[in-house]
Amino acid sequence: MPLISPRAADEELVRRALVVAAGTPGQDVPVGALVVGPDGRELAAATNRREADGDPLAHAEVLALREAARVLGDGWRLEDCTLVVTLEPCTMCAGAAVAARVGRVVFGAWEPRTGACGSLWDVVRDRRLVHRPEVRGGVLEAECAGLVEEFFRARR
Repeated sequence: MPLISPRAADEELVRRALVVAAGTPGQDVPVGALVVGPDGRELAAATNRREADGDPLAHAEVLALREAARVLGDGWRLEDCTLVVTLEPCTMCAGAAVAARVGRVVFGAWEPRTGACGSLWDVVRDRRLVHRPEVRGGVLEAECAGLVEEFFRARR
């Protein structure tokens, strides 16, 4: 069996996050997130639910991180796990990924207005932090950006 390249593996993960994003409640910005364990098993998947739940913290990343920690049952540390998101995490979500000690963050579309993994800020690689996950952005960027662009186009 041929080995899958890390690039192809990341693309498959983002494709899965796009499927998750398609299930976002209608009033919320379509973002899908998943957390994958070190063995490649999907631990959690979530969509944005801020509007649906009336919860300012109900971003897809936060919900997926919470569920992954529950599934692992190992407290709050998600070491060696990967957070996969269709859109570059905001400051809150980037901070949550750092606090949860995820090993990697992989995302699709860059978010120049609120992104905190290299666009507007670079929270995850701040040298003052104790933990800094590896980051790969721009994976299937056009598909991920298109999902968000269509959402906002439909509302204008």
